This record gives sequence, C-alpha cells and structure tokens, in this order.
Amino acid sequence: MGIPGEGEKIQIQSYKHNGRIHRIWEETTVLKGTQSLVIAANDRTMVTESDGRTWITREPAICYFHSSLWFNILGMLREDGVYYYCNLSSPFVYDGEALKYIDYDLDIKVYPDMTFNILDEDEYELHGREMRYPDVIDKILRRNMDQLIYWIRQRKGPFSPDFIDNWYERFLTYRK
Repeated sequence: MGIPGEGEKIQIQSYKHNGRIHRIWEETTVLKGTQSLVIAANDRTMVTESDGRTWITREPAICYFHSSLWFNILGMLREDGVYYYCNLSSPFVYDGEALKYIDYDLDIKVYPDMTFNILDEDEYELHGREMRYPDVIDKILRRNMDQLIYWIRQRKGPFSPDFIDNWYERFLTYRK
C-alpha cells in the first residue's frame, strides 16, 4: 500500500460490500499521510454518485482516515460550528490511484454541541441481507461504533478541541 504525499491532490473512492462504486470525491488535498493515517481536506469538490449524478460540496471539510479503524470522519466547517459526519467503513487503502474504502451504511452525525444521531440503521440491515454481510463484519462494525461513540463523548481524535481548525489552517496554506 502506498502513502499519499503531503500536499498531493488525491481522489477518494467509496465502495459497497459487493465491490460496486458508491461515491467519488474528485479532489482532496493530503495534509498528512502515513502508513496508518491520512488527514486530508477539500472544499467545493465535485462528488459523483454511483448513478452518475454529481454535486459540489458546500463547505470545507477535514477528512480523517485510519488503516486499522473501521470508520472515517469528516469534519465540516460551517458558519455555526463544526459538524461531523462519521462513516462506519472498512479501513482505508491507498493504491496510488485513490484512497479507497468500503462504506457499510451506518453513519453518525455529530453536531457542534457534540450531540449525535446514529443514521441509516435500516439501510444497514437491508444491505446486510442483500449483500450478505458476514457476522464477523457485523461484530467489527458494532465494536467500532462503540469506539467512535466513546471518541465523540471523550472528544478524542478529530473531535478534540481545535483539531479541525488547526488542520483547516494547514489546508489554507495549500490554497494560496
């Protein structure tokens, strides 16, 4: 597995368990890249859905991917604070073409006051039956959901004070 370089612009590709493409973010700037961690940012980047529809992100986002955690975290900077969108997913891989992961439907939306909602449990159940998610995947995802909720409540990792703001400041140096 390669390592994307700091300042490099990469594509992010999200897949489903059956191997089909789910969503592609065209251009994201790497702020930190190691074997185990990628922190990146984008703003007003084009996103292509599996059905070919496209849209542009509305605000800057800091993206957190880890090679051993079954979730990724997007911190979106809005006028009224930082909102987080957390995807339960496979750990990332980077193959030189794109940063890739499997999206497992379950999501957590976190608000600026650190309250949160678990989203798409019905979609997870449906896709789990349709794509036959193995029991071991379900156990891994449930354990990682618990870890993610712990991080949110303890304000760890990307949820810690100033994490998003500090990485956003770094992102701005690449935009000049």
